[in-house]
Amino acid sequence: MRYDPAHALDLLRRTAYGRLSVSLRALPVITVARHIVTGDGRILLRTHAGFGYARACDGVVVAYGADNLADRAGDDEAVWTAQCVGTARTATPGPAELELFGPAPRTADDAPFVPEYLCVEPQFSTVHHLEGVPARRVAHSA
Repeated sequence: MRYDPAHALDLLRRTAYGRLSVSLRALPVITVARHIVTGDGRILLRTHAGFGYARACDGVVVAYGADNLADRAGDDEAVWTAQCVGTARTATPGPAELELFGPAPRTADDAPFVPEYLCVEPQFSTVHHLEGVPARRVAHSA
């Protein structure tokens, strides 16, 4: 495990989606989020308002992580995960940040997608790296 904030942010820049983790009423919750990393090292997250996590996470310590499991080429046997922990705050992205997010999904859980935004300033970051992990091959039954 490496405690390297710059490396973790660099890895997050390589993928668009990750997982937001938080404890709500003493229960763990994990949800998908779109992210961008700002020039000053903050992580901006776009979630669906219908999930209710942005309001619930405002002012709360959260973990955010992403990996390259779905993005590896067939011969790439390197796997990484990057996790950042910090206090989340609701945010309003500017026009340049909204452009970096790109188009929002059409729906979330069969409802129209309504974006909400969080900003996480990482206080603690880790990176895990595995070598020699063959790409998963989908097997079909006969």
